Amino acid sequence: MTTIRPSFRHLLPLLLMLLASGPALAAEPPAPAAHVDADGPYVFREDGRLRARWICDDAVQEQAWDAAQATVPARCGYAHPVAVALPAPVATAVLPQAPRIVAVSDIHGQYGLLVKLLRANGVIDGDDNWALGRDTLVIAGDVFDRGPQVTEAFWLLYGLQQQAAAAGGAVHFVLGNHETMVLYDDLRYVNPKYLRSAQLLGRSYPQLYGADSVIGQWLRTRPVLLRIGDTLFLHGGISPEALQLALDPAATNAAYQASLGRPKAEVKADPATAPLYDGKTSPIWYRGYFDGRLDTAGVQDVLDRLGLKRIVVGHTSMPHVSSFHGDRIIAIDSSIKKGENGELLFIEDGRLSRGLLDGTRVPLAEGRIGQDD
Repeated sequence: MTTIRPSFRHLLPLLLMLLASGPALAAEPPAPAAHVDADGPYVFREDGRLRARWICDDAVQEQAWDAAQATVPARCGYAHPVAVALPAPVATAVLPQAPRIVAVSDIHGQYGLLVKLLRANGVIDGDDNWALGRDTLVIAGDVFDRGPQVTEAFWLLYGLQQQAAAAGGAVHFVLGNHETMVLYDDLRYVNPKYLRSAQLLGRSYPQLYGADSVIGQWLRTRPVLLRIGDTLFLHGGISPEALQLALDPAATNAAYQASLGRPKAEVKADPATAPLYDGKTSPIWYRGYFDGRLDTAGVQDVLDRLGLKRIVVGHTSMPHVSSFHGDRIIAIDSSIKKGENGELLFIEDGRLSRGLLDGTRVPLAEGRIGQDD
């Protein structure tokens, strides 16, 4: 029989209590901030009208329009006017090859760093307008959570999508796991600022992105799987177990879009949606390319079965945009969430490079299995 030494016996109940309470404590969202300096706009469609609400010095301001489209002025929060368009159509899952694609992921509320990175690499100009002409920008998920400028990042991308389309280019936003988490009310990683915004606006934080909001409706039409030519873009990755989901990307995207906003327990218990949210194997959560679960031969088998040359993913944080498995997997979560640095992936007629924060272009970093953050 093992004897507990007297000097440690009194610590055992405390340790057991901490171990038992740890997961429950970790699951709790943060407390709301005491004050919000500036946030917004949050724009809602109400009976054919638009209503915008801002938070300015911890007080709500609002304005309404008797129209389905309007230009919402800059007031507090996002520094540019917002051109609110008609409700967005459902995004296409499969697109033809594009000569030049720029990709980034896991912005996590670091709007200022995102703007600096896009300006330095000629994606936007000094006034934050689209400057990439007929080329393509892909954002591989996770604008929500952690950082203090989620609202600004969403409006920037929403506006750039309209500007790019007018120029003959394209902006594609691919949903990440943090988009689904916020919408099914998992608020563990929400910046406290936004919980205070929600209090002031009289809605829960997920309701600020409900189907009646402009950004919420836009999110509900975005893909999880986006194929452009011979490259598949998604947030987490395609596991062998979830290969069937990638064989019919339009159906998988539709299933995700229909499930957004449903309670977490419900989507995980429903056999029709459980594979979409499996924390180990689903397209928004998979990390098997980097943790040793899938070797290069396994990756090549996935590519062969899908008819792809490469898969580009975010979700698993790296110090740099990195190549794994001989350029078969490109990891583009360059740890922007830390607010210190970030990189872009460039795919130009099949050639791969990365754009740095100073605008320099260099080869991809060589990834090492198990190096993620």
